[in-house]
Amino acid sequence: MDNDTISKSQLTAYKPTTAYVGTSWAVMLVGVLAFLFGLWNAQSMLLNEKGYYFAVLVLGLYAAISLQKTLRDRTEGIPTTNLYYLISWAALAVSIILIAIGLLNAGGLSLSEKGFYMMAFTMSLFAAVTIQKNTRDEAQILALTASPPKLGNDSSAKLTQQKPANSESGKSLFGAVKSRMDSSE
Repeated sequence: MDNDTISKSQLTAYKPTTAYVGTSWAVMLVGVLAFLFGLWNAQSMLLNEKGYYFAVLVLGLYAAISLQKTLRDRTEGIPTTNLYYLISWAALAVSIILIAIGLLNAGGLSLSEKGFYMMAFTMSLFAAVTIQKNTRDEAQILALTASPPKLGNDSSAKLTQQKPANSESGKSLFGAVKSRMDSSE
């Protein structure tokens, strides 16, 4: 095998491990459940305040996942609009600003409670991004290793030295492999 060939086993080496995927899901569950458990047990909060914090958590989770997906799409040369890209950044920024302002103005919460909510919020956002990345990595590894017509008879993909049509696609392993496999057909 020469240096321009990537085998299925080399591609699967980039697949996230089961332990990493499981840990990501566990962190997500702990973060979200802790945040919700804290809201449920908050005696000093009115129901509308609890709803506010819940809505900010949902907005933050969605915005973080959407932004990560958009950034990854751009890196891999998948077309995305600038409008959606900017909306994703704005939604994430708004969710972070709203949680920060809400906690700063929460007079009935102690400093440790405010820290708890911010930490659970941050942990949940990070875990959501990681889960989305793991899901995308696994899907791409599966797509690249499960397509025999593109890989040839020897279960390896021949990578040519040609520049991809979109230079953005060479920024990630999967984008580079896919664009090179597509260009060699």
